[in-house]
Amino acid sequence: QSQLVESGGGLVQPGGSLRLSCTASGFTLDYYTIAWIRQAPGKEREGVACLSSDESDTRYADSVKGRFTISRDNTENTAYLEIHNLKPDDTAVYYCAGGKQGCWPDEYDYWGQGTQVDVSS
Repeated sequence: QSQLVESGGGLVQPGGSLRLSCTASGFTLDYYTIAWIRQAPGKEREGVACLSSDESDTRYADSVKGRFTISRDNTENTAYLEIHNLKPDDTAVYYCAGGKQGCWPDEYDYWGQGTQVDVSS
């Protein structure tokens, strides 16, 4: 079964950091653009970071620039999202998704199940 599995979420105090992981199984992540997309309660989904398959294009939402870093390790078939200086507004379910097009893909072939990030004191 081909799938993406996220991990690394949790409860963090404001100003803290997390590293989210997105591991692919059943397919090779190398060929896919990876996006991290979050959804907060009552809000629409927001793409926060995107990295093309050849790593030539990296994009971030304005709300996270300078705090979020997307990366990938093709030897581990895994993508990452490092988050620093977390804010309460970052509270959301974070999904990774893989698509064949460049950033930002119009559609995604794979979605993870999501990992919850809660930022609270």
